[in-house]
Amino acid sequence: MKNSELFHIAQDWFQQQGWKPFAFQKQSWEAFLNGKHGLLNAPTGSGKTYALWFPIVLDYIRKNQDYKTKHKKGLKAIWITPLRALSQEIKQSAERITQDLETQMTVGIRTGDTTTAERARQKKSMPDLLITTPESLQLLLSSKGYDKVFKNCSAVVVDEWHELLGSKRGVQMELGLSRLKTIASDLRIWGISATIGNLEQAREVLLGPTSKELDNSILIKANLNKKITVKSIIPEKMETFPWRGHLGLHLLENVVPIINSSKTTLLFTNTRGQCEIWFQKILEKHPEYAGEIAMHHGSINKDTRLWVEQAIRNESLKAVVCTSSLDLGVDFAPVETVVQIGGPKGVARFLQRAGRSGHRPGKESVIYFLPTHAIELIEASAMQKAVLNAAVEDRIPYLNSYDVLIQYLTTLAVSEGFYPDEIYQEVKQTFCYQTLTEETWQWLLNFLVMGSQSLKSYDEYKKVEVETDGKFKVNNLAIARRHRFQIGTIVGDASLSVRYQKGGYIGTIEESFISKMSPGDVFTFAGRNLEFIRIKGMTAQVRNSSKRSNKIPSWMGGRLSFSAKMSELLRQELYTAELPLKDQAIEIQSLAQMFAKQREESIVPQPHQFLIETFKTNDGYHHIFYPFEGRAIHEGMSSLLAYRISLLSPITCSLAFNDYGFELLSDKPIDIQAVLDNNLFTSEYMLSDLQKSLNSNEMARRKFRDIAVISGMVFTGYPEKGVKMKHLQSSSQLLFDVFKDFEDDNLLYQQAYTETYEHQLEEGRLRLALERIAEQEMVWKQCENPTPFSFPIITDRLREKLSNEKLADRIKRMTRILTR
Repeated sequence: MKNSELFHIAQDWFQQQGWKPFAFQKQSWEAFLNGKHGLLNAPTGSGKTYALWFPIVLDYIRKNQDYKTKHKKGLKAIWITPLRALSQEIKQSAERITQDLETQMTVGIRTGDTTTAERARQKKSMPDLLITTPESLQLLLSSKGYDKVFKNCSAVVVDEWHELLGSKRGVQMELGLSRLKTIASDLRIWGISATIGNLEQAREVLLGPTSKELDNSILIKANLNKKITVKSIIPEKMETFPWRGHLGLHLLENVVPIINSSKTTLLFTNTRGQCEIWFQKILEKHPEYAGEIAMHHGSINKDTRLWVEQAIRNESLKAVVCTSSLDLGVDFAPVETVVQIGGPKGVARFLQRAGRSGHRPGKESVIYFLPTHAIELIEASAMQKAVLNAAVEDRIPYLNSYDVLIQYLTTLAVSEGFYPDEIYQEVKQTFCYQTLTEETWQWLLNFLVMGSQSLKSYDEYKKVEVETDGKFKVNNLAIARRHRFQIGTIVGDASLSVRYQKGGYIGTIEESFISKMSPGDVFTFAGRNLEFIRIKGMTAQVRNSSKRSNKIPSWMGGRLSFSAKMSELLRQELYTAELPLKDQAIEIQSLAQMFAKQREESIVPQPHQFLIETFKTNDGYHHIFYPFEGRAIHEGMSSLLAYRISLLSPITCSLAFNDYGFELLSDKPIDIQAVLDNNLFTSEYMLSDLQKSLNSNEMARRKFRDIAVISGMVFTGYPEKGVKMKHLQSSSQLLFDVFKDFEDDNLLYQQAYTETYEHQLEEGRLRLALERIAEQEMVWKQCENPTPFSFPIITDRLREKLSNEKLADRIKRMTRILTR
């Protein structure tokens, strides 16, 4: 059957739906049917799922022209999704095609939510089309006979590739693809990505930098101008002294008309704790929404999440307060409006969330930006420009993640075993391990067989055996079982189940939160007030309580940092505050009073200026620096500067930082003139000074915990019998100290430091920021009082010491004094 005939089948189907295929969809069909690999760049809600399901089904029709009467069983294609929540949506799209075209093809899902019975069915007979996650694909590679399962697979589609790129899950995917390429001779690899800055590199990482697949590939861009409208919610009364305390709740009433005028509204918060509070407060102030408003975040149980997703589709909910758990491609046609509460910290995340509304080709997406404090209006204005100018961010891929490679090699050893020479060639083809040397490879193989040099006398670290023919194999069933339980690269704080005493499951909570609770304490979770009873095993037992509580769980990762693009846009927007009023965005105009107050004591910096402010309060001497580079950069820069100052004169100071700047607070004044004269913002000797300035051992120790878990040196426990975080921490710390003292050339130990500098402190970005500051004019303002710019930083410090109510009272008092 010719391509033109196959196209005819697809176009007829589109016509029956009352649709017309886009040029990018037809381009993808043609490229796929001509045997090409590729990366499809298309905005959310543009029909990208049909761009690749269709050619996969058409390819099957071409090979089996009696497809309506005879069904050829076996796995034909795998669709990888980073989020389990997306799998139902993708399955429905595939089934729509397979059933309408009467292909008899079956569609299945394999994720962590798949039941044991369904897994057993799949073991006997795989569906034709399988939707799965990176972790579940690795689990399939750890099962006996996986090569026969994948042998006739003709396609792997990696959805939301921009989300996986720049993470260890992306590395896991690269390794999985390197194996599938060898097993399945007719395999085509495709990625789907929203817009990112480094699309060409994204394709290279997906297919391998020197591979034949890359040579025979195509990058397809969907030139669809999706209209995105950003509207800022501007408070009637603007704070002159902003602070990050009230989570935006003072604007709650401004959100109510938005909810009432839309079919369904998604309210995105940046943290699960903020999500819980907003949900509570809306219901408290507007009980009429009971039954029409829901909450969705990753720690709520699966059944509740699925119910919420279905209720959005059925149009039975007016509003859902959610986190990034609803960020990615879930297709909710009824969602008309999105509200972003607080700065999203990145352009890509903001656009992704905007795309949840008007999720249909040609429909407008509407997103409201609700600032949690006044300075966030500058972010709102920056976002408007980002949307207009289609600003995009890069995702930086990982290199040499030895922990992920060790896990992968153990996976292969658990299933069929592997021959090192064959796998070395495959691994070298990936982007992550393109520079892997024979010597390093040998070290990794030794590690699998003997543990490291300093651990070789302990049997528990010897996992893999070398058989007489040179095959590396795990023959111990207990080791295999433990490994399968721990496949994955996402390592968080240990989670405890939250259950009623009689057994009803509510969700999961991090151990660090629950460990601070005493029996009888009440906290708010999943929209309920719960009294803590006890911890039993890995379960926190609770009962419903009528008492009110202001204790809300917080989860790790709650404090996102600005992306590089976001920092750049924010600075550009801030500089417009000095333009004539007519040339300013409405958000900047609305901050006129705040900027005027800032100028009374200090300045609003211009592109060529770097601002430093100093003043004294009862807390001590404040020295505040404004790079506007985001929390992660300010964390490294503040430590670096404090260390360099201490070399000039011994001084102790405490550090605080936010997305706009950082503070050194000391009990005596720092000689700022000496800081400027001695060029302490230089990027020279940055790395060695950074190593001395930070407690880099402590940061690397925390990173090492994750590396130890991913590489399998530390076991996190079986479900329901998890290892407590403090035990996990002490096991990994013990290993860290052993390597530090006896084997500091251990690759996993060294990786902990590399990741601390490259990923946590973003060393490359820090260097660029210092180079930029070196070019600017230093403006040092000796102020009498705190300024509006410094206020969020100095009040953030109080948060550690005071409860929310006391903090609010203290800040009101401070504001009254400053605005006299």
